[in-house]
Amino acid sequence: MKILLVCILLIGSPIWPIGRNPIQGDPFIIVNKRINQLAFYYEGRQQLKTKIATGKTNDLTPEGLFTVTVKAKDPYYRRKNIPGGDPKNPLGTRWIGFDAMGTDGRIYGLHGTNQPSSIGMYISNGCVRLPKAAVEELYDKVPLGTKVNIVNSSKSFDQIAKENGAIH
Repeated sequence: MKILLVCILLIGSPIWPIGRNPIQGDPFIIVNKRINQLAFYYEGRQQLKTKIATGKTNDLTPEGLFTVTVKAKDPYYRRKNIPGGDPKNPLGTRWIGFDAMGTDGRIYGLHGTNQPSSIGMYISNGCVRLPKAAVEELYDKVPLGTKVNIVNSSKSFDQIAKENGAIH
């Protein structure tokens, strides 16, 4: 009887199997590569929906459930040594990094762009580009620990949010 109770508690645990899933009301981001759009859910409802740009090829932007681990205003672009705030900086004004592919949130992220015409395209090296106003709004609303679900799906944002427990 005790073993059965332990098994039920472990399986029903919010840390099973890969960390706590979103609970309704938690901030939750969905990136749908099929339509190049992002939706942000908070307090049980969709708060933001925007067009985005994703990877040049389907495999460049990883799919899965990730966690926001780093945030930065006017991020520094290490690859080409471009300081934050520089108009040549391809990361724009905000960086919201997540832990995809075993990284620490400094490789994959949601960020702005210095090429607004790229929004809606499959053009990045793996990150998710957002329009300036959208990334700045999202940055202000998303705490560290927020879940980011990247999918390639024909389902609606609400269906995906329901499946992940972000809404009823």
